[in-house]
Amino acid sequence: MSIGDLFQTMGDRAIGALMLIFALPNAFPTPPGTSSLLGAPLIFLAAQLTLGLKPWLPKAIAARSMRREDFETIVGRIHPWLAWAERMLQPRLSIFVEPPAEYLAGFCCLVLAIVLVLPVPLGNILPAIAISLFAFAILGRDGLFSLLGFAMTAVSLVVAGGVIYGLVKAAIYIVMQWFG
Repeated sequence: MSIGDLFQTMGDRAIGALMLIFALPNAFPTPPGTSSLLGAPLIFLAAQLTLGLKPWLPKAIAARSMRREDFETIVGRIHPWLAWAERMLQPRLSIFVEPPAEYLAGFCCLVLAIVLVLPVPLGNILPAIAISLFAFAILGRDGLFSLLGFAMTAVSLVVAGGVIYGLVKAAIYIVMQWFG
């Protein structure tokens, strides 16, 4: 089964599914470097969502395939999350999952994906949760999840900004102590 086949089967929801696949693992503590590896495709997907482009994948990615057994293993592992989402998601507050709100969500995901790629200590969990909320919103056409994504974006950016600010202040302090 190729990624391109999955992508075509999902249709207009493919971008949400792929964003969820790349974001959700970062919502949990992962080895260093994982967020950068998984965040790079998120930048690509979020840019497409921001610009309202039809989702597409480069041939090198779309042509990749996986064995049926591997696919079944992945589905088995994410099944609890998908079952939870299926119970919770329902089409509502559609104004928040249609353009122009969808483009704004894409922009938020783009900013969050950039933060996700940065080597900020513990800076990947909150942005990954926010992107996952937007992905669930896209998949279920659920504006409530989109609103939660916007709220989580604000929290993520405040926390990441605070961490970056603290790191810069600490670096300035250390430099001043060495040369001051």
